[in-house]
Amino acid sequence: MERPKTSIRDHAELRGQIQRWLANRVDGPVVSELEVPPSNGMSSETVLFEAAWFDAGVRRMHRCALRLPPEASAEPVFPVYDMARQYHAMELVGKRTNVPVPPLLWLETDPAFLGAPFFVMERVDGLVPPDVMPYTFGDNWLFDADPADQRRLQERTIEVVAGIHTIAAGEPAAAEQRGSMPGRTAMRRHVTSQRDYYRWVVRDGFRSPMIERGFDWLIANWPAEPDPVVSWGDARVGNIIYRDFEPVAVLDWEMASLGPREIDLGWMIYLHRFFQDLTEDMGMKGMPDFMLLDDVVESYERVSGYKPQDLRFYITYAALRHAIVMSRITRRQIRFGEAEMPANPDHTFLHHASLDAMLDGTYWRKLW
Repeated sequence: MERPKTSIRDHAELRGQIQRWLANRVDGPVVSELEVPPSNGMSSETVLFEAAWFDAGVRRMHRCALRLPPEASAEPVFPVYDMARQYHAMELVGKRTNVPVPPLLWLETDPAFLGAPFFVMERVDGLVPPDVMPYTFGDNWLFDADPADQRRLQERTIEVVAGIHTIAAGEPAAAEQRGSMPGRTAMRRHVTSQRDYYRWVVRDGFRSPMIERGFDWLIANWPAEPDPVVSWGDARVGNIIYRDFEPVAVLDWEMASLGPREIDLGWMIYLHRFFQDLTEDMGMKGMPDFMLLDDVVESYERVSGYKPQDLRFYITYAALRHAIVMSRITRRQIRFGEAEMPANPDHTFLHHASLDAMLDGTYWRKLW
């Protein structure tokens, strides 16, 4: 497994652009060489740098992280990158909850400086469970940790998700997260957005019968809908920075929306299962006792007072959403010469076998 390329930008040129932009904000900035996080993230671009500028006559060093959309020619994962929306979602969560988000510095909505809107935040030190190679494969800090520490990380992560969900969808501060997607309820609007995303991905005509069957399955198995809350959207351990197994920064808010709490919980459980299934398919043990459905439900109810419902439906929905994302990433890898289009369009995502088993109901026999 190799990490797909995430950028075709010239980093020397980008560094100069950042320094010129900073000169409009601070006194005498000097920007270091740019870095890219080594193992996570394949959507919005993240670049890390140090910048020194004068503050009250004293030159001080600041460690920064900048997020901006990929260039259109780089086959972006998503059709739209609303950087202001991401920034304001983090700002909302930081103001209204105890969930740790990186300290925000600036939002720039004028594309003249870097070619697109972007925002800058303080860089937070810590460890992130790796995506490549997946943390379930071993030889990393989370896999090698004591089971008690793994459990502590799981519990604290569930507390983070529950903390985000304390912001009700009806609160005025959350209204800006709603958007204008048609649909009678937040969940139906969420699924409508995923249908539209799928249509955008398959504009090349290479449609996935399994993904389309998955949308039919959702309609046939639609659950009763609880009240919506602010949803992180990309709730998983790979989007959190930890220190001593405690969350210190929650990252990646480009999928933030409104919806049932179960959207985040299903995504969090499934994204671990995605890595765990890959690990078991390669004959390794992985972390089979991590993020188990019953454990997540029990912990979430204990910290929030709300008992999640119908999580098999939402885990299946997560697998379907992930299939669309991975199908798009396969197309992006083809753009960079890292992959070839498979003959079977259902094989544009690695977990086609597990999604198929979820849709026919056999997946759950080995788990719960």
